[in-house]
Amino acid sequence: MTTYAVTGASGQLGRKIVQSLLDLHISPFDVIALARDTAKVEDLAALGVRTRTADYDQPETLTAALDGVDRLVLVSASEPGKRLPQHQAVISAAEAAGVQRIVYTSLLKADDTTNGLAPEHIATEEVLAASPVETTALRNSWYIENYTGQIGSYLEQGAIIGAAGDGLISAATRQDYAEAAAAAAVADAVKPTYELGGTAFTLADLAATVSAVSGKEIGYTNVTVDELTAGMVGAGMPEGVASFWASIDGSIAVGDLHTESTDLADLIGRQPTPLADAVKAAL
Repeated sequence: MTTYAVTGASGQLGRKIVQSLLDLHISPFDVIALARDTAKVEDLAALGVRTRTADYDQPETLTAALDGVDRLVLVSASEPGKRLPQHQAVISAAEAAGVQRIVYTSLLKADDTTNGLAPEHIATEEVLAASPVETTALRNSWYIENYTGQIGSYLEQGAIIGAAGDGLISAATRQDYAEAAAAAAVADAVKPTYELGGTAFTLADLAATVSAVSGKEIGYTNVTVDELTAGMVGAGMPEGVASFWASIDGSIAVGDLHTESTDLADLIGRQPTPLADAVKAAL
């Protein structure tokens, strides 16, 4: 039988990938949830999933964690600036352990984008391309949850404020991306790269959807990247962090998080979650 492992299994995406593998009728015994702290995946262990300690910053934990693993879903690390060495450690351990396939969660258009998150992803993809292991990069667009998690703030302010202009965002839910990762892990054959995104919307569309679902009218106020940065700093965010995240809106404005690819729907066998459904669920 094929043995699957998922890194970052205690995180919001990794946990859903493990559950999606089970939904594909993979035996729990054939799924290994890898986490820095296995106490945080006890609920998965209760389902029969095996759990192992795997710390990106402690390479000595990785070889044992990947022992006997055939296919690995490498969920990208969460700390900007540290991702590449962390990913390299996992990939090296996977090679040593004889892993046959690595599925990596990357970023949409990683090799052709102004998005500040891209460099570490494309560098990881280059390491994967040089690996003797079969690899595939799932280039995820934005999570809808990046916005639905802020609905309370939107309603309180009476507006969504951003610097994305009328840029389209092909966002999808974590569940959509998790199902795609599980599908790529179990497929008989995969492409080297998938560009994954849902039905596109603008921030003005988001405001209209939140208004329709909540019954409270809010609008979208477009500002410059510098103005958005200043607003975030005024709200207490460190300037460097504010500047970085405001620049993401700038990248959205030029289309960096928009794709017309149907790869996501093709992988999961259904249309990605509509924005309105995600907003309703969040509310």
